[in-house]
Parts: sequence; structure tokens; C-alpha cells
Amino acid sequence: MTAFDFSGKTVLVTGGTRGIGAAIAQAFRLAGATVYVCGRSIPNAAPDDVQALAPIRSVAADVRDIDAIDALIARIKAETGRLDVVVSNAGGAPFALAAQASPRFTESVIRLNLIAPLWLAQRANAVMQRQDEGGVLLFVGSVSGLRPSPGTAAYGAAKAGVLSAVRSLAVEWAPKVRVAAVSPSLVQTEAATADHISEEGVKAAAATVPAGRLATPDDVAHACLFLASPYASYAAGSNLVLEGGGEVPAFLAATSSGKVFERA
Repeated sequence: MTAFDFSGKTVLVTGGTRGIGAAIAQAFRLAGATVYVCGRSIPNAAPDDVQALAPIRSVAADVRDIDAIDALIARIKAETGRLDVVVSNAGGAPFALAAQASPRFTESVIRLNLIAPLWLAQRANAVMQRQDEGGVLLFVGSVSGLRPSPGTAAYGAAKAGVLSAVRSLAVEWAPKVRVAAVSPSLVQTEAATADHISEEGVKAAAATVPAGRLATPDDVAHACLFLASPYASYAAGSNLVLEGGGEVPAFLAATSSGKVFERA
């Protein structure tokens, strides 16, 4: 952690008031950055993970609203005079089978997970292009954009779109602005466990991962620190996949070959 120094830098993390976003924001703060987080609302009575972010500047902003994005960028520019790193983390989708999802539901998922990050990137790029040192745009993708995503098809499609956009924007906005992505597999957060995954379910899911555990918010945060740092200065258009070794092919479970992957 001490190898990363973001002193004098201004960082924006969307969806940064809890879970993965909170971990990313805290990591940049500990590395010396001035950090802004935004969400549709900022809790009055902060849970533990938000209390830890007291020094971080929180702004209520819905990134699905282009006017809110413009106001957010303007405020950051007015208060700090710069914007060096943007981490587009806000996103997600509840489980919904594609055959049963309403058009409004599908549209809302695409709007949050694809359109909003593109809007934000466009506005942030305009600021960064005018800075001598440019800037870095990071997108939190997902392995759902790289493999089948049953039950969250619209989400997976949106994340696939994000990863495609990362490669295109890296070409359009270079060399001043560097664009990259980090794509985790299932991340164990308090919200995820409380909402729809039991403790037994977490253990069962972890057993399918070669690393023997699910990703943590800190895993994603540390990847973001690296990608935003000079150590990753040639990582443009890149997607850092965090999946603990990936998923063992299902067909191996039905063959004796699967025994090769059993862990002691």
C-alpha cells in the first residue's frame, strides 16, 4: 500500500458509500488523495463502512442523470481545481430471468451499468484533457461481461459493453487520458450476504474457486490503486480480471479428470 502515492490528486468514486466502492475510496484516501464519493443518497446515520470514510467528501448524485453528473464534476473542479482519477463503480442488478424481465427493468439496468458510466467518462475526459498530467478513467466491470450471465443477462450485456468501450475510449482519448477496467468475479460484501446469499451459500461458492475464497472489496480496491498508478502507465485499454483462478470447467465434475483439481 505504501508504494502508491496519490498525494495532490483528486479522485472520484461513484457508488462509493458502501461495499466495493467504499473500499476503493478508502484505499485512495489512505494513499493521500482527495476523494469524492457519490450515491443517489448519502446516509444520515452511517454504518461502519461509511463512518470510516468521514474524511471523504460525499455528494448526493444520481449518475443516471446527466445534469447531476455535470453538477458533480463542476463542484469537484471548483473545490479542488482538478480531477485526476475517476472510478466508475456504481452499478448492479437484481436477479431476473430474461423471459420475465419487463422492458422498463431491462432499460434501467442498461442505463445504470453502461450508459451512466459512458456519460461520466465523457464529462471527466473533457476536464482531464485540459490538465497537463491528463488523468485516468477506471471502469469496474465484471466477469459477467466475459461469460454467460443467466439471471442477470442485461447486466452481463451492459458489462460486456463497458469492456468494449474501454478499448475504444483508450484509443480515442490517448495519450492524455488512460482508460482501463478491472473485472472481479463474485465479491463478498456485507450487502450481498445480507440480501441474497447465505453463509452456507458463500462457502459453497468459494469452494468452486481455485483460490478457495471469494473476492473481497479490498481485492478490487488494490487493483484500482495499481491501475491508476504510474506502475500501470502502459495499461491502456486493459481489463484486469480478478477471479481467483477462474471457474473449473463444469464438464470436469462429470469425469475423473475433476480429481486433478481437488484441494487438500
